Amino acid sequence: MATTLLKALLAAAACAATFGAQATGSINLGSYVPAGSYAIPALGGLGLEASAVTYARDRGTLFVVGDEGLGVMELSRTGSLIGTMSFDWAGTGSTHNDAEGLAYLGGGTLVVVDERPQIAYRFSFADGGSVLLNNQPKVAITGSTASVGNAGTEGISVDPRDGRFFTVKQDNPARLLGGTLSFAVGGGTSTMTTLFEGATSLFGLASLSDVQTLGGVDALAGHAAADNLLILSLDSKRLIEIDRAGNTLSSLDLSGLTTQALEGVTIDELGTIYLVAEDSGSGNSRLFVLTPVPEPGTYALMLSGLLALGWAAHRRRD
Repeated sequence: MATTLLKALLAAAACAATFGAQATGSINLGSYVPAGSYAIPALGGLGLEASAVTYARDRGTLFVVGDEGLGVMELSRTGSLIGTMSFDWAGTGSTHNDAEGLAYLGGGTLVVVDERPQIAYRFSFADGGSVLLNNQPKVAITGSTASVGNAGTEGISVDPRDGRFFTVKQDNPARLLGGTLSFAVGGGTSTMTTLFEGATSLFGLASLSDVQTLGGVDALAGHAAADNLLILSLDSKRLIEIDRAGNTLSSLDLSGLTTQALEGVTIDELGTIYLVAEDSGSGNSRLFVLTPVPEPGTYALMLSGLLALGWAAHRRRD
């Protein structure tokens, strides 16, 4: 009885601590504070310029890719190296191998985006292996493979509830796109359309660096906030939460977090946010972990839980 009660109370406390009364409409980024900072292994350059991160719920791990395009790394949620896989770009026609977007589809399957031609490649992760990207199912996000230079697709995310993809284009102009991607060897089809566009800025941000859906956060299930998106801006040093209408619901100033260039964001089922920043001359890219400050009501809930457990233990002794 005590064990069951403890689990229920801890689960309730965790939910309250993470989102409180705002869970129905917003995760309230303003309540988040740094909870951890970890160096990402360099591995001969593989992790020196971390450009994207994605959470793998069925593995409880993170995947990180660098914009050198050398490969992908699997890390624990505290930055410990679990495995790596290298990329072979032969035959893709890529001029810079700019791996800037990363999304996890489940079952060890990942999607990586080459920024300039805005092509997404789907592949299965195999620790210690190498993947010839040109032989994998792929799709041009915008339907065109014409290079847009160093201002292309910077981030990709998928809503686990319906498989809908979202991507962000950096600037000139900045764009948020949404739709479906059908992958096929040789090239699939895309229904991605521009949801919002800004010639010089979008959502009040100087540029867009990554996007993350909130559909996989357990506490948001059945609430409007599950439809919201996180948008990261390296140049503005901000993380914002928007709804599907493009309204900014909450924001977080990241200028005091690091001097390194923050390029990737993801979130786990508990609502913990993970950011990656590239080397910027410091010797290592870094993984930053953000969690919300518990609301006063959470402490009351935990106290009542401890009292209940104490009473249950006293009854058992009697």
